[in-house]
Amino acid sequence: MADPSGAGPLLSVRGLTKHFPLTRGVVFQRTIGHVRAVDGIDFDLDPGETLGLVGESGCGKSTAARLLLRLIEPTSGEVRYRGEDLTGMSPRELRQMRRNVQIIFQDPYASLDPRMTVGSIIAEGWEIHPEVMPRGRRKEEVGNLLERVGLERAHADRFPHQFSGGQRQRIGIARALALRPEVLILDEPVSALDVSVQAQVINLLEELQAEYGFAAVFIAHDLSVVRHISDRVAVMYLGKIVEIGDSEAIYERPTHPYTQALLSAVPSADPTVERTTRIRLEGDVPSPASPPSGCSFRTRCWKADERCAAEEPELVDRGGHGHPSACHYAEPADVLGVRRLGS
Repeated sequence: MADPSGAGPLLSVRGLTKHFPLTRGVVFQRTIGHVRAVDGIDFDLDPGETLGLVGESGCGKSTAARLLLRLIEPTSGEVRYRGEDLTGMSPRELRQMRRNVQIIFQDPYASLDPRMTVGSIIAEGWEIHPEVMPRGRRKEEVGNLLERVGLERAHADRFPHQFSGGQRQRIGIARALALRPEVLILDEPVSALDVSVQAQVINLLEELQAEYGFAAVFIAHDLSVVRHISDRVAVMYLGKIVEIGDSEAIYERPTHPYTQALLSAVPSADPTVERTTRIRLEGDVPSPASPPSGCSFRTRCWKADERCAAEEPELVDRGGHGHPSACHYAEPADVLGVRRLGS
């Protein structure tokens, strides 16, 4: 989705990297290596757009989410919000920026202060940014937000432990929306919820985005969830983005072998059909403390050869397929074909 104002992306990420040191020793600790949690990722986020960030557990998605808000410090790279680099901001500038870029965490049980009432949790941001909401209107606005996310005004006086997981996540959504952000970082917001509740929360987020107009980075490992909410999709593997493009292109014409393998494993929504293609990956995901040379996916890839071991592929569009892919031999494949059972 292009920026209608022509002013460029809301969020621009270039070379974003986070390497956690591995140390040895109790008193005199020395660094013996690094865990490459996020290893140089690039993407843009336009106003009103939803970018899905997907991949297996441990690929660096949640670390990337925290880097976008500088909840943890990056090793290198930059994150620009409206052209301003977050990595160089002072604490005061960062506090002001976070009014416009909010996060919803994965675990609704750990992300809410158990000692605060729901009303205080939602209104807390207004204490830091009093210009957003006059004190005399805050109680009324807390009630409005609770109703908007499907809860009741009377819930403002209760504590988080009195709610279910789905209700707590709705409280987290209301807290994030209280400051009217332009960007929401959604760090696996439904993965800890029951399947029956996941669809309700996803539908709520789509309604709220249409109403408030925020852009979103939606992080998940469930590709079926990401497909229906995202305008574009970025696929991560071992700290890197290996393919990125429009949602339709990624799901209908995936070119990276890892994306093809992930999509081939997604079951059909129709119980009367089954997948005609199933790609089974060999081996385990390598350790981010000791990634393979060349292509990070080569140890599990059926296309890998000597070139893959010696040369790391760039994230570019090879062969005019319409979107970039970090594979020397990127080719679109039909991994969504199905056959009717009993036919």
